[in-house]
Amino acid sequence: MFKLSSLNLNGIRSAASKGLQEWLALSLPDCICVQELKAQAADLSGRFEQIAGLRGHFHFAEKKGYSGVGIYTKHEPSDVIVGYDSPEFDAEGRYVELRFDSPGRRQSPKLSIISCYFPSGSSGEERQAAKFRFLA
Repeated sequence: MFKLSSLNLNGIRSAASKGLQEWLALSLPDCICVQELKAQAADLSGRFEQIAGLRGHFHFAEKKGYSGVGIYTKHEPSDVIVGYDSPEFDAEGRYVELRFDSPGRRQSPKLSIISCYFPSGSSGEERQAAKFRFLA
């Protein structure tokens, strides 16, 4: 059986201080999708690239301390897709996809896992319009 979890971290350093690594060690997921990393690559270096034996793949926001998503997995993906070709939203670090192929299968991946952080439209009309663009 494949065990997948998804968590909104509200900051990876904050989540770590509240027991994230201990929880992962107990729950033993094969893969965990995380949203709201609120960190840059340098912030994860040496500390959060791997957690509980899972290797991380990330999409960071350009703005420090803002959004960002990741997928930690114990299985090596055949392909990693960061962003989805939208300059507006790719700058916000909202999408990472891991693809896992089966041997000899070339047409389509056997499994794709996506960690996506959808924009909130609650802060005003401009962000609501952005949310609708994201969903289109």
